[in-house]
Amino acid sequence: MSLALKAERKELGNFSSVVCLKAIITGIEEALGEKAAAIALMAAGRQRGKQLADELNLANKSTEMSLEEVALQAGKALGKDGTHLCIINKIEQEGETYKVYTSETICSAGEAEGSQRQCTFTLGAIQGFLEVFLDKRLRGKHTESVLRGNEYDLLEYTIL
Repeated sequence: MSLALKAERKELGNFSSVVCLKAIITGIEEALGEKAAAIALMAAGRQRGKQLADELNLANKSTEMSLEEVALQAGKALGKDGTHLCIINKIEQEGETYKVYTSETICSAGEAEGSQRQCTFTLGAIQGFLEVFLDKRLRGKHTESVLRGNEYDLLEYTIL
């Protein structure tokens, strides 16, 4: 599985620490403000998600694969065997809404209990992935958080 994981650095490889990524996120928030940073991080995540779905040849495959199968593909690519962005526990569809249950998201890592942190990059990455897979435009929002007592970071996507 390529997924742009070829190590481009001879000794350090492709992975960086959660601590450094969180510093990038909070630095962007400080420089741009929270709302502008959220827009930028979601857009960056969305672009990454689209790229990932294309690399996995999942464009417009919703008639050929179940949500369970795509959850496994996305979970592998974004989880422990892939980029380590998050664990995708399951994806469910309710009408025109797709619910993605995630855990160990990069965005929630290291945050204090009760934090209002939103999973902006992760929200965007999964949105872009689903948009390519479904061949539909979506609007995403982070509706439940492990930081606020929930079992999962629940990301919900509604068809536009």
